[in-house]
Amino acid sequence: MRELKNKISKTEISKMEKVVFPGRVFVIYTQEAAIKAVDYLNMQSCVGVDTETRPSFKKGTMYKVSLLQISTLDTCFLFRLNLIGMPKELEEFLIGDVLKIGLSLKDDFNSLKKRKSVKTDLGNWIELQDYAPKFGIEDKSLQKLFANLFGQKISKSQRLSNWEAESLSDGQQLYAATDAWACVKIYNMLQELEKSGDYVTVQNELINTNIDGLQKNIS
Repeated sequence: MRELKNKISKTEISKMEKVVFPGRVFVIYTQEAAIKAVDYLNMQSCVGVDTETRPSFKKGTMYKVSLLQISTLDTCFLFRLNLIGMPKELEEFLIGDVLKIGLSLKDDFNSLKKRKSVKTDLGNWIELQDYAPKFGIEDKSLQKLFANLFGQKISKSQRLSNWEAESLSDGQQLYAATDAWACVKIYNMLQELEKSGDYVTVQNELINTNIDGLQKNIS
């Protein structure tokens, strides 16, 4: 029986082995390549989706979403939206029948709509922040959900890097691919647990201990 925790701490995660996407990564720079990628994705039953936006460190400066990553368990496509915009075929995929898994989808939808008025929320989507609580899991972040289910750490070191750089570094590519892939991994595991019922959710004693200690210090 798999043991889940209601919450997991950053201290616990820091001790875990780092995990990265183990498959193929294709960076999409042209509309022609985007069409071929969408043809491949349309043959899949389930994919993970995430976005990245160039961070702004100057007040009043905002950037549109730079990257859309869509991944299966072994193949990830990184669509450079700042270079190719939103091809019609990609837009149709987002509102199509292929099941798409994400986390904080409202934020992703809003970002995509600022680049083009895409009715992404009409597609076939699963929000992990709505699904995970059915298992007694209270954490909302991708990193914590993945750590809880797999005992491995997803690095967030590239989150504030320049997603509109002329070329994406290997680190950026792996970071982006890992986030989208992790969505599929989490969903598949939760589906398996839901079907089997072979799990128990426990209160995390480490977190409770920390809270108790904090309360004692305050009092």
